[in-house]
Amino acid sequence: MTDPHIEKRWHSVQEFIQKNFGKVPDLNGILFIIGVQELGKGFQYFTKEQKQDLMHVGICRILSKSGYYQYDGTDQEGWPHYKLLKELPSFNLLEQENLLKIHVIEYFEEIF
Repeated sequence: MTDPHIEKRWHSVQEFIQKNFGKVPDLNGILFIIGVQELGKGFQYFTKEQKQDLMHVGICRILSKSGYYQYDGTDQEGWPHYKLLKELPSFNLLEQENLLKIHVIEYFEEIF
């Protein structure tokens, strides 16, 4: 079961992205956008592997606010790297999704 307050804020994030990108993305799409933002090189062609890496960067970035990851610098190609500080709790799929949504909401409220 999801919190109606969180869902309302989640829809606000989706509306913001739709307004700026013309499409309503799912959670993975939003994590990709965060990864691209954190990479700082703008939109460009990315390979499938790079897209997965960008989603991982997005996840690490948003979970760094809760102390799960810490920014560890960039590599020679300018890609951000994070180190795991503490293991994530064992959550079911819905709990994982809610945790990520809450952190995505906080990211967008802080950044934009």
